[in-house]
Amino acid sequence: MQGIKDKIRSIPDYPKPGIIFRDITTLLQDARGFRKTVDEMVQPFAGTRIDKVVGIEARGFILGGALAHQLSIGFVPVRKRGKLPYKTLAQEYQLEYGTDSMEIHIDAIQPGEQVLIVDDLIATGGTAEAAIKLIRAHKGVVVGCSFIIDLPELGGRKRLEALDVKVLSLCEFEGH
Repeated sequence: MQGIKDKIRSIPDYPKPGIIFRDITTLLQDARGFRKTVDEMVQPFAGTRIDKVVGIEARGFILGGALAHQLSIGFVPVRKRGKLPYKTLAQEYQLEYGTDSMEIHIDAIQPGEQVLIVDDLIATGGTAEAAIKLIRAHKGVVVGCSFIIDLPELGGRKRLEALDVKVLSLCEFEGH
C-alpha cells in the first residue's frame, strides 16, 4: 500500500501563484488510506485520557469527527467568526495581512477536560494557536495537536511546542 504522503495531491499555484496546495481529498476518498490516517493520528495518544476532539474548520471537521468516533468521545468544532449558532468565545489570530477570529461555543469544553486538537495541515500555526487559547480559556487541557501535513519551513510546529503542546504530524512537505 502507498504511504499517506503519496495519496496527497499537490496543486501548484493554488489559491494564488507561488503556493502549492496540499489536497487531502485524494487521501480521504481512499478507504484504506483514510483509515490508516485516522489510526496513525490517534495511535501516539494511546493510553492518554482524552475527553474531546476539537476540529478546526473545515478539513479538521472531517478528521476530528473520525478521530472522535474512533475514541468514542465527543467532537467540538472551532469555526470562523459568525458560523456557530449559540453563544461563543472568540480568539483573534494573525494572518499574513491582518487578523481573523476563531470561535467555540461557550459550553463546548468543561474545566479540566483533556482535549486533542485536529486539523489537516500545520503551516504557521496561527489557527491551531487560536484553538489552544480557546480551550485554555475554558480551562481545558490540550493533550496535543494532530495533523496530517506539516510545512516545517513556516514554523508552526515550533510555535505550538513553545506553548508546551505535543505536536504530531504524519508527513512533511517542503514549499508552501
